[in-house]
Amino acid sequence: MKPRLITLVLCLMVVPGLFSCSSPVSTQDRTQSDLVQRGKAIFEMTMIGESKAPGCVVCHSLEPGKNLVGPSLAGIATYAQTAMPGVSAEAFLRQAILEPDKHLMEGYPAGVMYSNYGKDLSQEEIEALVAFMLTLK
Repeated sequence: MKPRLITLVLCLMVVPGLFSCSSPVSTQDRTQSDLVQRGKAIFEMTMIGESKAPGCVVCHSLEPGKNLVGPSLAGIATYAQTAMPGVSAEAFLRQAILEPDKHLMEGYPAGVMYSNYGKDLSQEEIEALVAFMLTLK
């Protein structure tokens, strides 16, 4: 073979491998990022779903110390890690959405937080909200 042809063949074999190895963001990272972004969008809605359930942002701030109808959710992921020994932060946050009176913050009475998110939101929407709240450290 001629030297140019050998060089061309080697380049065609090596170059595609370089591009496949250089992806800085994996598919799993993109999927998780998309889930978090979807959860953030749901969180920021003033009404959620066909039943027009109140959106999270209506009652919860993301600013530390800024309490509305409900407590600020700034740092909720960190809090959720130790809120219930033996329960993951993810499980704690999911239960707080689905059964809000099980996890009352000091100074907030039972029966205030909307309790039908389990009926009004799809499992995918709940997972997205949890994924977003897990970023609030």
